[in-house]
Amino acid sequence: MSKFDYFVVFAEMRTGSNFLEANINSFDGLICHGEAFNPHFIGYPNSYNILGVTQREREQNPKLLLDAIRQRSEGLGGFRFFNDHDPRVLDEMLNDPRCAKIVLTRNPIDSYVSWKIAQATGQWKLTNPTQARSEKIVFHDGEFVAHLEALQAFQVRIMNALQISGQTAFYVAYEDLQNVEVMNGLAAFLGSDARIEALDKKLKKQNPEPLSEKVQNFEEMERSLARLDRFNLNLTPNFEPRRGAVIPTYIAAEKAPLLYLPIKGGPVEAVRNWLAALDGATTDQLQSDFNQKTLRQWKRKHTEHRSFAVLRHPVARAHAAFCDHIRGDAETTYRELRATLIRVFNLPLPEEGIGGGFSLDDHKAAFKAFLAFLKSNVAGQTSLRVDAAWASQSNIIQGFSWFGSPDLILREDRLPMDLAFLAMQIGRDDAPDFDPQSADAHHALLASIYDDEIEAMSRDAYQRDYMTFGFGKWKP
Repeated sequence: MSKFDYFVVFAEMRTGSNFLEANINSFDGLICHGEAFNPHFIGYPNSYNILGVTQREREQNPKLLLDAIRQRSEGLGGFRFFNDHDPRVLDEMLNDPRCAKIVLTRNPIDSYVSWKIAQATGQWKLTNPTQARSEKIVFHDGEFVAHLEALQAFQVRIMNALQISGQTAFYVAYEDLQNVEVMNGLAAFLGSDARIEALDKKLKKQNPEPLSEKVQNFEEMERSLARLDRFNLNLTPNFEPRRGAVIPTYIAAEKAPLLYLPIKGGPVEAVRNWLAALDGATTDQLQSDFNQKTLRQWKRKHTEHRSFAVLRHPVARAHAAFCDHIRGDAETTYRELRATLIRVFNLPLPEEGIGGGFSLDDHKAAFKAFLAFLKSNVAGQTSLRVDAAWASQSNIIQGFSWFGSPDLILREDRLPMDLAFLAMQIGRDDAPDFDPQSADAHHALLASIYDDEIEAMSRDAYQRDYMTFGFGKWKP
């Protein structure tokens, strides 16, 4: 008899979790219900419920689904759980010794390349090798670092929780998935007496070529990975995490000893333009894509440097995030998240873009619905990620402090004076004027709909930011 009531497979995209699930399901008495807590679907992309619990019911109360899997599965039930799945159930699983933990890992660069290829080809599973699609991808250093840091933070959180509670997990590397003895050992760990003679062969390995044949800029990737100064990348649980500092996003002037720590959703482009103009340079000449090593080198070289961040009023920042990522069908739109907000959170937006019939009143109604969503999302009460574009600015600045807090925290409405003051601190009295043009369109639109109700909803969503930074009413 199993000592567990249910199980969870902690994994990530492109780590072989579909193949692992197929093999778990081949054991009598074991059933894996897919990505049960994926915020965009329930179980599988085309399914509508798990054991009678719908996505909407799960969104309102995720414990309903957890209890259903625990109590109503035919045998020992479980599911796959990724780092961006519903965070509301994570602590309950981690703290429950009756929940069996299976941790699936893969070399992060392999999973990153596989993820990029799947994005490019649209092929996420392969059952017929004659239908295989492949495409060479371009490696992006900053994107990979963000991918790696997300994996590290999640794996370390799992490991620390298990250490503190005295539990153990069954670790499976991607390479172990082809070993039938390891799969039988997993079944034994779960308390099953069933054994299999061969692995499930329905799913085929995608893109078996070496990395050098799958990456266009392979030599650049090699140099980037060497700069990361990591060893044994497949041993993710042993990495020291860098939580929240997002160092690759930092921007340094071409010559002046100034380092900008951008807060997504703020006046980032306008500040970049000012930083470039300070040295008579272009924005392409600004320095970025730092890692811890290169940022330390920059700081040692610029001994009298100053670092700074820029706050934006919460309602203006929420509105910018709404316009840039949710409202329409632009290149920056989070399409999957937008569709989920419409379907699950009743955001009053047309599914196929806003078109020409979207009035100012429509915009106001949709933004108010987005603010209502943010109140729950920022408080950790939804399954959807708290995106950097609308996360609390106090939390973002706290994340900076893991590596080093900014010397100055400036305000968007005072930037013409504050940036001039900042330049004077490094001995520059010739600072260019600050041009806020990139924020004008969003601010003008917000000014046309702003009222006391919107301000109150923003304050409800971002109480901590209002308290921490002393924000009053937004001034158009």
